[in-house]
Amino acid sequence: MAKVSTKLTQFLWEQTTKKEREWLEDKAKSNDLDLMTAFVAAPRFLSKKNLSYDSKSRENLISDLPGFQVDGWNFVRLARVWLLLHLPIQPKESFIKNIETLFDTAELNELVALYSALPLLPYPTEWLARATDAVRSNMGFVFDAIALQNPYPELHFPEASWNQLVLKTIFNGKPIHWIYGLDRRKNKELALGISDFISERMAAGRTVPPQIWRLIGSFADDTVYPKLISLFASEIKAEKEAAALVCFESKDPKIRSLLTKFPDLELSIQKGELDWSKLESIPE
Repeated sequence: MAKVSTKLTQFLWEQTTKKEREWLEDKAKSNDLDLMTAFVAAPRFLSKKNLSYDSKSRENLISDLPGFQVDGWNFVRLARVWLLLHLPIQPKESFIKNIETLFDTAELNELVALYSALPLLPYPTEWLARATDAVRSNMGFVFDAIALQNPYPELHFPEASWNQLVLKTIFNGKPIHWIYGLDRRKNKELALGISDFISERMAAGRTVPPQIWRLIGSFADDTVYPKLISLFASEIKAEKEAAALVCFESKDPKIRSLLTKFPDLELSIQKGELDWSKLESIPE
């Protein structure tokens, strides 16, 4: 994690003014209480501007911690995460107490920064209860901070909590491809839950985002067959493409055989011209 901290520092300095850097460097040398106070007081001393950076800076930042991204962050959020990394991690009990105190007293933007920092903090399993609570939060920004573009859930969530995160992302109308580790953590229980959700939407005459079918493909069975028939009959191109991808990934011979009726789609998949990434920007 030392490499991540160093690269985060380099990235931070790219965003700062001389005065802001001096303030941050001074606080980084402070004791625990002053650091925690600086975490809270940061908006009084730092710009709330949105971060700006090129692709090289972005790749450098995430190279040692895949999935950690700062897209859409403002400068205060980044600085707060950086300040947390300067809290002494020993003794362990003191560090945990300090982070818990910040959680207990945090306002909305402070909570967002704390959840954003979880993949960088030591003792990752200590924050699991906090992280799973955030999935149940009705505060949209808090939910987004833990669910989207954050590697912590993929690394540490048990299956039930992971499935809840994915399903709530779908219910909230958020893009599921922003969930880090989405394909690696596909599972049968999640596929069943999504299949039920799709059935409810179809029964109500409503569509679903084509992307969510990506979580069903390798688990597709006879119960999904009628839904795929409906997708292939759709006038919406993206729905037909989603159906084709599900058939291609399915291990069920009956479902696989459906794809042979659409040779153009099958060929596109085989040639690598059609995959789930092509459907990521398709709205509901």
